[in-house]
Amino acid sequence: MRPRWKEAVLLAMAATVPFLGWVSLDLAREGRVTASGALYPSLLAAMFLLTHLALRFLRPEADPLPLPLAAALISIGVVVLLRLNPHMARLQVIWLGIGLACMIALVALLKDYRVLERYRYTLAIVGLALLISTMFLGREVNGARLWLVFGPLRFQPSELAKVLLAIFFAAYLAERKELITGAGKYYHGINLPRLRDLGPLLTMWALSLLLLIFQRDLGSSLLFFGIFLAVLYAATSRASFVVVGLLLFLAGAVLTSLAFSHVRARVDAWLDPLNPETVNDESYQIAQSLFAFAEGGLSGTGLARGHPDIIPFVETDFAFAAVGEELGLIGASAVVLLFLVFAGRGLYLALRCDDDFGKLLLVGLATIVFLQAFIIMGGDTRLVPLTGITLPFISYGGSSLVSNLLLLGLLLCVSGAPRERGAHRGKRGRGAERVGGVGTATGMSGGRG
Repeated sequence: MRPRWKEAVLLAMAATVPFLGWVSLDLAREGRVTASGALYPSLLAAMFLLTHLALRFLRPEADPLPLPLAAALISIGVVVLLRLNPHMARLQVIWLGIGLACMIALVALLKDYRVLERYRYTLAIVGLALLISTMFLGREVNGARLWLVFGPLRFQPSELAKVLLAIFFAAYLAERKELITGAGKYYHGINLPRLRDLGPLLTMWALSLLLLIFQRDLGSSLLFFGIFLAVLYAATSRASFVVVGLLLFLAGAVLTSLAFSHVRARVDAWLDPLNPETVNDESYQIAQSLFAFAEGGLSGTGLARGHPDIIPFVETDFAFAAVGEELGLIGASAVVLLFLVFAGRGLYLALRCDDDFGKLLLVGLATIVFLQAFIIMGGDTRLVPLTGITLPFISYGGSSLVSNLLLLGLLLCVSGAPRERGAHRGKRGRGAERVGGVGTATGMSGGRG
C-alpha cells in the first residue's frame, strides 16, 4: 500500500476519536445524542482530510504515520477541552486550522530541508532572542515567566524557539562532530571528553540555568538541555557527554533550588504535595492531580462524570490528569503509547535518512515531542517537579499547537525528501555510521562509552 493510502486509513481511524467523544459527552450531559454536537468532530475530520489531500500533492513519499498520530492526540485534546471548557475548545479548533495552514505552507515552500543548514546561526539568534525576551518582557503566569502578552493574545516564545534551536543543534553538530569527538582520556573504561570539547555543552548548560532562574520553570530548562544532549549523543555516540551533561544539570538544579525561593517552592511541593501547610497553596494543583488519577482507576469515571475541572489550569497544565480521571489508566496509557510511537517513528526515520543534518534534525524533533510529553506527564503524576510547559497536541494553547504542527511539517519534509544518495552521501564522511546510529540514541548500535 502506498504511503498516502496508509495515511488515509490511519486518519480515518483517528477521526473516530472525536465522534466517540461527541456521543459520550452528549449521553452524559443530555441523555441523548444531539446533532449540534457533531460540529467539532466534523470540522476536525474535514481539516485532517484537507491536510491529507495537500500532502498527496506536495509530499507523496512522506512518511504516513506522523500525521495520523498527531491527529489522534489532537482529537483527544479537543474532546477533553469540549468536556472542560467549550469556549477553549472552539479557540483550539481555530488555532488548529491556523496551525495546519502554516504546516501546509511550510511543506509547500520548503522544497529541500537542507537549505536550513545555511541559516543555522540566523535561526539560533532568533531562537535565543525569543527565549531571552521572556526574561525581560515576560508575564508571570502560575509562577513561571513564560509568556509574552499582546492585549488579549498570549504567546509562549519557547514553543517556537525549541524548533529553531533543534535545527541549529542539528546543523552545528553535523558540521562540527569530527572536532567535538576528538580523542579524550579513558578513566575506568569511560572515554571522557577533552576540556576544549566541552564548550558547546557548557554553553547550553549555562543557558538552561538562566532559563531556570529567570523564567522560573524547570521544564523549559530541562527540555532545551535534553534536546541538545540527545542530538549531541546521536552525533558523537559518546555516552560520556550525556553523563557529564546530566551531572552538570543536576548540580545546577540543586544549587538554584537552594539559592532561589521560587525554585525551592516548586521542589518542596513536589517532594511533599500533601503537606498540610502547602496542600491548599503551592502544592494544591499536584495534590488534586494525584486525587484525579486515583479517582479514575482502571477505566475512568467516564467523560463529564468526574471532577477534573477543580484542578487550576487543568486545560493547559493538567490535561493528562483530566484524561486519567475520566478515561482511567486505559486512556492515559493510550496517550503515552501514542507519544512513544510518534517518537519511535521519528528515530526510525532518522535511521533511514541519507545525510547527517537530516538524521540529527529528526532526532531533535522526536526528542522534543517525547521529552516535552514526559516532563509534563511526569509533573502531573509527581514523577518530576511540576513545570509550566504544555502536553504536545493535547493541552490548550495556540502557540503550542501551531509550533508543534510546524514541527510535524518539518518532520514530513525530511521524511518525504528525494533520496539523492549520490549527492549527499559524500557529506556523511567518516563517522557516518555513528550518526546513522541514531541507533546510537536508542542503544541499537555500539558506541564509544
